[in-house]
Amino acid sequence: MKIDITSQEFFRDPAAAVARLRAMGPVVEIHFPIVGKVWVTTTYEITGRVLKDSETFTLRKNGGAVAGLRWWMPRVVRSVSNNMLTMDEPDHTRLREIVDEAFRRRAVLDMEPRIRAITDTLANELFAGGSPADVVDRYSRRVPLAVICEVLGLPQADRPRFMAWTNSFTRLTNVMGFFGLIPAMISMKRYLEGQLDVARANGGEGLIAELVRVEKEGGRISRDEMVSMVFLLLGAGTETTTHLISGSVFELLRNPERRDWLEKDWSRINLAIEEFLRFVSPVQFSKPRYIRKDIELGGIRLPAGDKIMAMIVAANMDPAVSEHPEVLDLDRRPNRHIAFGSGIHFCLGHQLARIEGKCALQALLTRWPKLELAVPETEIRWRARPGIRAIASLPVLSK
Repeated sequence: MKIDITSQEFFRDPAAAVARLRAMGPVVEIHFPIVGKVWVTTTYEITGRVLKDSETFTLRKNGGAVAGLRWWMPRVVRSVSNNMLTMDEPDHTRLREIVDEAFRRRAVLDMEPRIRAITDTLANELFAGGSPADVVDRYSRRVPLAVICEVLGLPQADRPRFMAWTNSFTRLTNVMGFFGLIPAMISMKRYLEGQLDVARANGGEGLIAELVRVEKEGGRISRDEMVSMVFLLLGAGTETTTHLISGSVFELLRNPERRDWLEKDWSRINLAIEEFLRFVSPVQFSKPRYIRKDIELGGIRLPAGDKIMAMIVAANMDPAVSEHPEVLDLDRRPNRHIAFGSGIHFCLGHQLARIEGKCALQALLTRWPKLELAVPETEIRWRARPGIRAIASLPVLSK
């Protein structure tokens, strides 16, 4: 059975597509765009096992080659891919410890008032360009971008430039789209190198200045690793949260009962965010990993040298863990999703994403209590981007 993981059918109803894959086995071989032939997991238990067993399933070959990189990819891609998200131990821990403090719960909670101010401002400006407005472009993309720029210490005046760069990454659907990204990646890399130089000369606030301080104190991080780190945080800190917010708004606007339940008592928002993380599943697959030795998973023999990807959306839609996983239940408890992954690569920014999500939803629906979809829900489309569940455009109006 062939499953097209970039089709509208798949993105509109992931639970149904995942159920068909799961019926074929706990581990299934598919063709993944750009990556090629790869095994994918279809259960919560085996997905978690692949994510946690970083000795059997590694992001790099013995020689250091990254599993997701292909021989034909340009040098700039290899350069910015040399970050902690593509590293095994001990390099992963070495780099993660440098930025861990900025993302600890206490530091993130201290940011919440500022995040609320950002979401209030952007919610007020939703219809500044006219009605209907696109929630993706006017709101859900701008919120995490503004927040991560503050975390990094990047100038507010440069945010339109980042918007253009990150928008170009949404075209990553196939090999041709991949090559279309190269100019934006080169420009972004040069810009970040310049910002690091500014911090070396003048100091400053934010994570970029902190990286420079670590470098000056003899910390174990190279200049290329610093650029890759900022590149990673800027990308990872915006893209996934963008789609969590827009996917959550879509689910609330298409079902007024859920929206009413939430608006009646905003103390329920933390529960709701956990369910949106599970149900929307913005990140649907992990990065590819190499299988280091012959192994049996769920009764299926996998040979050493093959590639495998943990299918996070399959874990989140596993009926063995979540009752009626195909149903969005904002009051679900317990909620055993792995939207942020597991193991050593558990998402660094999980607390930040949660706070951004809840602030964004509360600010938007408090400011626009009569917000509704401007088109029938059947007209909403997802970007044909493998591995990410991203609504392309979400037009709304307010009566």
